[in-house]
Amino acid sequence: MGPSRRALLAGGAALGLLGAAGCSRVSGSGAKDGGNLLERLRSQGTVRLGIAGEIPFGYIDENGEFTGEAPEIAKIIFKRLGVPKVQPVPTEFGSLIPGLRSQQFDVVSAGMYINPERCAQVIFSDPDYRMRDAFIVRKGNPKNLHNYEDIFKKKAKMATGTAYAEIGYAEDAGIKQSDMLILPDQLAGLLAVEQGRADVFAGTTVTVHNVVKQRNSQRAEATEPFQAYVDGKPDIGAGGFAFRPEETKLRDAFNVELHKMKKSGELLRVVRPFGFTKEEMTDLTAKELCS
Repeated sequence: MGPSRRALLAGGAALGLLGAAGCSRVSGSGAKDGGNLLERLRSQGTVRLGIAGEIPFGYIDENGEFTGEAPEIAKIIFKRLGVPKVQPVPTEFGSLIPGLRSQQFDVVSAGMYINPERCAQVIFSDPDYRMRDAFIVRKGNPKNLHNYEDIFKKKAKMATGTAYAEIGYAEDAGIKQSDMLILPDQLAGLLAVEQGRADVFAGTTVTVHNVVKQRNSQRAEATEPFQAYVDGKPDIGAGGFAFRPEETKLRDAFNVELHKMKKSGELLRVVRPFGFTKEEMTDLTAKELCS
C-alpha cells in the first residue's frame, strides 16, 4: 500500500469533537445524478471545511484567522461557485475522512495526498500541488542524513507526525514504525530534534522549511528536498480537496474553477505566501493518482 502525505490511510481513526457550532449539517441524502450539495451550500451561503491544524496546509493563525494553502484556494473557488462564506472545522488529520463521510463537514481542505486507498473512500479534486520530502536535523547535520536510507544505515532516531506518509516511506527503507517517535505535528518534531530526543524529523519540504524558519531555530535546520521512494519507484505526493463519493457535481464544479486558477497563474500567486513555488505546481489529475 503506497503512503500518502503526512498521512497514511485515514480510515480507522476515531472522530474528535468538532467545532461546528452554529452551523447545521448539510445532508448529502438523496444524492442522485451527482448529488445536490452544491445547491444546498448556495442556499445556505456557507461551506464547512475540514482542516487538521497543519501549517502551511490549513490552520488557525495567531490572530485567530482561518488560513493556509488549501483554505485560501477554497475561499476563492467557493465564492465563485456562489458560496460566499467558509467555516473551519478543526480535527485531527486521521479524522478528516471519517468526519467527511459522517457529514461533520462538507469538504476536506487540508492538502490531503491523493492515493488509491483514499480514493476508495472519497472522491478528490485534481491536485493543487505536488511535494517532495525534507528533514529537520541538528545544525550542521552531524549524522549527514539526506534520505530514509541514510536514517536506516546510520541507525538514527527518526521522528515524524501522526498518520504522516513519511511513516510508510521510512518503513519501505527498512525502519520499523515501533522504532519511530510519532509526534502530533511539525513543531513537536522541531522541539524533539532541538532537545536531542530525535536525530531527524521527516515531513514535507514546505512544512519542514516553514517551521524552522518561523521558529528561527538556532539548534536545528532543514535539509534540501528529496524524492521519497516506495518499492524502488518515486512516490508522487500530490494533494487536493476531498468530497463525499456521491457529490460529483460539486467536485466537478470545483475542478473547473481550480483549472482556471492554474491556467491564469492565480493559483501560484495565492499559495506562494505559504512557501509554495513553481516547483510545487502540477498538471497531474486525480484519476492518475487514484489508479
